[in-house]
Amino acid sequence: MTRVAAIDCGTNSIRLLVADADPATGELVDLDRRMTIVRLGQGVDRTGRLAPEALERTFAACREYAEIIKEHGAEKLRFVATSASRDAENRDEFVRGVVDILGVEPEVITGDREAEFSFTGATRELTGRDDLTRPFLVVDIGGGSTEFVVGGDHVAAARSVDVGCVRMTERHLVHDGKVSDPPTEERIAAMRADIEAALDLAERTVPLREAHTLVGLAGSVTTVSAIAHNLPEYDSARIHHSRISHDRVREITGRLLRSTHAERAAIPSMHPGRVDVIGAGALVLLAIMERIGAEEVVVSEHDILDGIAWSVA
Repeated sequence: MTRVAAIDCGTNSIRLLVADADPATGELVDLDRRMTIVRLGQGVDRTGRLAPEALERTFAACREYAEIIKEHGAEKLRFVATSASRDAENRDEFVRGVVDILGVEPEVITGDREAEFSFTGATRELTGRDDLTRPFLVVDIGGGSTEFVVGGDHVAAARSVDVGCVRMTERHLVHDGKVSDPPTEERIAAMRADIEAALDLAERTVPLREAHTLVGLAGSVTTVSAIAHNLPEYDSARIHHSRISHDRVREITGRLLRSTHAERAAIPSMHPGRVDVIGAGALVLLAIMERIGAEEVVVSEHDILDGIAWSVA
């Protein structure tokens, strides 16, 4: 066993995994897995820069994670930064802060590399199952981008496109500095058109419709699963490898887009940091399912973070 630490810093959240990995057996044993909503990508789509308050929220989480990594005695650490820090003009400021706190430089990876990590993390446990047919389409709906990966034992094709729950919310659902509550049908239609254009782009290089099993990753998908299964609180064990039908996703998406902030916040399994962006994230998932004709989505709690951990091990 090798004790490793992996950090995934995205547009909406930063996550830590400390685990014991055994590459010979394919076993990854969690010691600590946690997520903090930092909204690093706040305003990036509009300004092109990381906001000072967003950087400070992220650095505060990094300081907390540094203590946890030290307590567990992880031998290796890899820090991967995705969409928001890849796009920002002042990303050097972000890099310097992370190096000062954690002692490693964040790797601002390409969307394609991000997709490979997501695929490995999500499918390593699924390849031996008789009830799931390959090839898989792994869809990682993040805050700023969505990764599409098709493959069986290995990645066959991958593409990252700039639609995510935060980016779509800020682009289409914010009016006078506040999230529309609920948004008009015109705003929802404009957002859907943006998502469809991104799917057109993804299909140029990734054969989305050739996949037999759709696997959904990240907070928007796991939150929809928690709602679909009427969980009294967020329960990672019950969400992992759960399934949601297309009809249920469509019903929940409609309800989320018609609801007010207070109604969404009152959902027992809703993380406070997802209240304003979950409608957009659910719509991305629904559009993908309808594009490829998927009757259901298999939900995975193991994703890019696990892929990063395996790359270290």
